[in-house]
Amino acid sequence: MTFDLIVIGSGPGGYVAAIRASQLGLNVAIIEKAEIGGICLNWGCIPTKALLKSAQVFEYITHAKDYGILVPEASADFGAVVARSRNVATNMSKGVQFLMKKNKITVINGYGKLVTKGKIEVEKDGIKEIHEAKNIILATGARSRELPNIKIDGKKIIGYREAMVLTELPKTMIVIGSGAIGTEFAYFYNALGTKVTLVEFLPNILPVEDEDVSKAMEKILKSKGIEILTASSVESVDTSNGLCKVKINTPKGEEIRECEIVLSAAGVQTNLENLGLETLGIKTDKGKIVVNEFYQTNVEGVHAIGDIVSGQALAHVASAEGIICVEKIAGHHPEPLDYNNIPGCTYCWPEVASVGLTEKQAREKGYELKIGKFPFAASGKASASGAKDGFVKVIFDAKYGEWLGCHMVGANVTEMIAEAVVARKLETTGQEIIKSVHPHPTMSEAIMEATAAAYDEVIHL
Repeated sequence: MTFDLIVIGSGPGGYVAAIRASQLGLNVAIIEKAEIGGICLNWGCIPTKALLKSAQVFEYITHAKDYGILVPEASADFGAVVARSRNVATNMSKGVQFLMKKNKITVINGYGKLVTKGKIEVEKDGIKEIHEAKNIILATGARSRELPNIKIDGKKIIGYREAMVLTELPKTMIVIGSGAIGTEFAYFYNALGTKVTLVEFLPNILPVEDEDVSKAMEKILKSKGIEILTASSVESVDTSNGLCKVKINTPKGEEIRECEIVLSAAGVQTNLENLGLETLGIKTDKGKIVVNEFYQTNVEGVHAIGDIVSGQALAHVASAEGIICVEKIAGHHPEPLDYNNIPGCTYCWPEVASVGLTEKQAREKGYELKIGKFPFAASGKASASGAKDGFVKVIFDAKYGEWLGCHMVGANVTEMIAEAVVARKLETTGQEIIKSVHPHPTMSEAIMEATAAAYDEVIHL
């Protein structure tokens, strides 16, 4: 069959691109080898948030006495928690399938790869067929990165996918890597009763975050009973005796730890194999497809978005890239994406959210800074909610008032960070934030108060 556009991959980059292209009048097909919605909806963003919500609810129940509520001793049904997560993912995937029908997008099941310019071979159950399109978007995403010395066997040494569907709650677990994925799973399993050790190669957990955020989260997670080893590396894992015998290099020397499960969460790697890139001569660099600001490759008519191109490997980034890409294909004049204004979120509890430059990055760029911090311990809403951990930190350019960065730790801060994203997009200054009336009592007041602190005008601190 022939289409105006074929998208390979139905994750948050691919399916969003397909829908926007259909809205713009293109005849669109999308190729997916597994579940519609890709990793994000089925094995990533959505089901993990369902797991994390169960952990949060369990924490609320176990601390109900703090709110004046007496509850008999609670226990977590791990199987039911996992089942709820899978049900949420299934329903979301069905929702995307509905959107495909609503937008008259042809869904082709199978493995797609480029064979010649404008032609894609799709294979399913040994049967191959060719589809043609003037424009093709590659949106094949990424998978768990396997460390060379620690092979994932899916049983004792697992990746994030297996971590979502374990049949029993392990008594002990070592998590390798403290990025968003590793930290979220460390929180989840610890909350349900697993003894968790989090191992991070770099000096701080959540290493892409502002140092104040990283240190605050380390303190909070330790208070929850999670053991954290920073500046440490897992050298080997021996599973021969039924347990995982883990050799860890720490600043204090080599240690041997035993646990039931090792979760490898040391990043992701792109899905570029067997796509036909070499056949068409599509350029790659360091495991990423090379594209311009509108996601065009060096081969006319072939585009790439999401985790397989440079930029933050985040679902909302892939979606934004997909929209820009198809709007350009359709003859519109979209604005290129500003990768310096992309929010990042970690959904442990309390949550972490940030956008823009960290304090260290801003100083390295030579800015003279105005920095304000407002702790949630001083927030009326946070105190009433029993969620006093964390803070909001804002960073402004002292000369022009530009909002350089915003960094948060606290309850529901992933819902608050959009204020900073929009304000930075509109080139809002610190004084404009201070003069924008925020509702009281809310957690979001902390943004205004932190900004006021940066300008020595804070009221409630």
